[in-house]
Amino acid sequence: MQDLTFETLIAVFEEIFGTALFWLMVVAAVAITAGYLYVLIRDREMSMRKFLLAQLSMPVGALVAVLIVMLATHSHLRDIGGPIDVVVLLGVAALGAVGMAILVYTLQSLFWPPSEEPPRS
Repeated sequence: MQDLTFETLIAVFEEIFGTALFWLMVVAAVAITAGYLYVLIRDREMSMRKFLLAQLSMPVGALVAVLIVMLATHSHLRDIGGPIDVVVLLGVAALGAVGMAILVYTLQSLFWPPSEEPPRS
């Protein structure tokens, strides 16, 4: 592999996750991003209460992302071989955490628009 191209990255990810799972994740990411943009445009502001709850879900997202990669690659934590493996694993965890926060915020905003938010206690 002499050049790193977009097509090469797609081929590598399809090989790692399988074609169906990879494209399912791509479609899910696009749908969640579109929903998030819709919610931000519709509400014209961010609810800090929803944002806090979304942030609390981030550790779950990090764990799920790492587990999905471990299952897809048939690896275990004992297979970590060097610093680059740790960096990649932390990157996967970070992306999973951010993705979970966006998903949770979007779902909260879709189910409870600003006019229907539960009262503060």
